[in-house]
Amino acid sequence: MEKAIDVIQLNETEEISHSLLKKATKRALDILASFLGLLFLSPLFLLVAISIRHDSPGSVFYGGRRLGFGGKEIKILKFRTMYEHTESCAGAPLTAHDDQRITPLGKWLRDTKLNELPQLWNVFIGQMSLVGPRPEDPDIAKYWSEETRRIILSIRPGLTSPASIIYRDEEKRLDSYNVMDEYLSHILPDKLRLDVSYVKNQNFFTDLDVIFMTLIMLMPRSRHSDVSEPLLYAGPIYNFVRRTFSWFLIDALTAFVGISIVGGLWRVWEPLNLGFGLALSAAVVISILFSVTNSILGLKRIAWRSASPSYAIDLGISSLLTMIVVWLINWYAFKSPLFPTRLLVDFGLLVYFGFVVTRYRERLITGLASRWVSLRSTKSSVGERVLVVGAGECGEMAIWLMKKSQYADAFSIIGYADDDFRKQDYKMNGYPILGTTGDIPALVNHRNIGLIIFAISRCSHKDRERILSACNSTSARVMIMPDFIEIFRQSLLNQSKRESI
Repeated sequence: MEKAIDVIQLNETEEISHSLLKKATKRALDILASFLGLLFLSPLFLLVAISIRHDSPGSVFYGGRRLGFGGKEIKILKFRTMYEHTESCAGAPLTAHDDQRITPLGKWLRDTKLNELPQLWNVFIGQMSLVGPRPEDPDIAKYWSEETRRIILSIRPGLTSPASIIYRDEEKRLDSYNVMDEYLSHILPDKLRLDVSYVKNQNFFTDLDVIFMTLIMLMPRSRHSDVSEPLLYAGPIYNFVRRTFSWFLIDALTAFVGISIVGGLWRVWEPLNLGFGLALSAAVVISILFSVTNSILGLKRIAWRSASPSYAIDLGISSLLTMIVVWLINWYAFKSPLFPTRLLVDFGLLVYFGFVVTRYRERLITGLASRWVSLRSTKSSVGERVLVVGAGECGEMAIWLMKKSQYADAFSIIGYADDDFRKQDYKMNGYPILGTTGDIPALVNHRNIGLIIFAISRCSHKDRERILSACNSTSARVMIMPDFIEIFRQSLLNQSKRESI
């Protein structure tokens, strides 16, 4: 149990380190972008300030009360867009498209969102971020639930956000006669949903996508275009980096290592001097061709962490097509071939192996680690030792769920206990059948079992009581696996009956 707790604490420490790195990266982007924005937009600021003073009497800037990080109240800067009358302060905290408090210039500033630019100063001094949930008025934030409040205020508010992009025409959706009722009933719930989703999915490239889409939506021709939510959380920048650029770098390195190995081996038997420049150029060309081929075959959309092994065949087809194009370039694009054909064949086979290994690397490493742990002695096993009772469908699902958990390293599955005599001395899903349910007490004592998972899907009440009694008689903790298989089977049966009726 202590080992399980240690592994869980280690995972939590890694998550904290990752979170600190993400926050540091986000803050660095905020400082750099806000400084450059204030510097290069200062002439525009001056022009807008002169226009505001000429449009109506009053100050240039407006400071609005908002909730910041941790619920601390801040004052955000905006260019003033309302008349400085008593009625302006006495009205609702929200404005509609026909609000009489807004000046003629103020209406244009709001439509173009230029009135929000002074908040770059709030970003620079650390009160806000470039991207984050828009800071809300304290009088409106009191309608939030406690859970929503905790999540949204866990990060700095932003100059822009997915919600502010989707609801960029918010004022046009509101009527000044019942602006608060319409906002609280129809707009606020969805904005909060979008803000919570952003906080949970935020990363550096997501922020770049939100900034990019904000700039696009500010263009006159794009202001009235609809924006889909996926573009704001996994847009062109995020997808390019995750699906194209990162794999291009990995494939280029794989190809470079492959051509270096093949070139080195060929030099043992015959004169050959590829040179660093030629090897690197070939690796880059092959990576580009392989990336294009993968896009054509749809392999860019595969989540390799959970991909079927059958996709290795698709990688083989993509590698073959890539090497055919490389062979054609090698023989017909130059006066004399740069590479012997046999070298390209050897190189193609090695690079294909490398492409497969890099894409299935996590599963290969996990498999090797599991094999290593299973070969080690009882005392050297890591994590809390687990015995699964039942080697059927429910037992397989129990192991699958445990291995997929974020705390998988906290447990070490030792094997099964099952009463089916045909399964004895066999291995199921890589784990041995250690004995029958009557052997449970002995297995717990001899193999130092700390957790027993009861995972029998079909069992009589009498047998269930007997097996659970044997489990509870040991020093191990007992967890009963819900019978998902039977629930699913009954749901399918009921659905089939309804359709037949």
